Amino acid sequence: MKIQKVIALLLMLFVSVFGFAQGGKKLDKIIKRDYTIIEGTISKISDQSVEYSLPGETIQISLDVSQIARIDFASGRSQTFDVSAGSTYIPSAPGPISVAEMKPNTIAVLPVPYVNSDNMQSSEDMSKFAQNDMYNKLLDKSANIFPLTVQDLRTTNSLLHQAGIDHHNIDETPIADLEKILGVDNIIAAKISYTMSTSSTASTYGSGSTTWSNNDKKVKSNDYSTTTANTQMYYYYNVYFDMYKSTTKIYSQTRKPFLNLKDSWIDSITYLLKRSPIYTKK
Repeated sequence: MKIQKVIALLLMLFVSVFGFAQGGKKLDKIIKRDYTIIEGTISKISDQSVEYSLPGETIQISLDVSQIARIDFASGRSQTFDVSAGSTYIPSAPGPISVAEMKPNTIAVLPVPYVNSDNMQSSEDMSKFAQNDMYNKLLDKSANIFPLTVQDLRTTNSLLHQAGIDHHNIDETPIADLEKILGVDNIIAAKISYTMSTSSTASTYGSGSTTWSNNDKKVKSNDYSTTTANTQMYYYYNVYFDMYKSTTKIYSQTRKPFLNLKDSWIDSITYLLKRSPIYTKK
């Protein structure tokens, strides 16, 4: 009995130390079909693979969805993958697909998940902002993407809303289904993940005056100093950019902005768009 108590105590101590080492941060759990469980932070889900990093590491690991049975996210949400042969994964809220009339040579810009990798929280406002940014860039360069035309953003979002799809679950819907729902044969799917850090600096400024007596003795001094503290916020982005034509991925890139400013992701989006296969110089 004493040995069992000692073992139990050691196990509790190990769990406590491990939890402290993890900083209390919840991790995503990938349950593979061979019952192996992988704990880490998921950064991207596509119709072919899941990208994640292990605790304490920044290297992105890619895992084919055919090996995954379920993902339990740190937020509490679970996503089950279809285990039938030859299938990819199913949306968390499956239902009948409403097929729109196909418009050849039309490209749609999907909502852009904008996720804080530290807590896996997403921003709806920034997702819409990023989607609008890409949409407007394509419109401004419509001559450079001829013969493609850009589907109106209201049409895209309205059709997605009717299908129950938004920035939260856009990554969970196969591209083939999205093309049917939107009635397009070209799709741009991007995602922005980021982490933040702060840096503080302090600057001290001083001034003063001194009065001397006739015997060269200092009799009065007026001195003062002020200290100013400055805090700078840094953003570390990963911008994922995929382009599809008739369900085939024709372009896939990941880019980190050169600068660590709040809006630096915009520069990466611009760079990737200009180097995509649909863009031609005029």
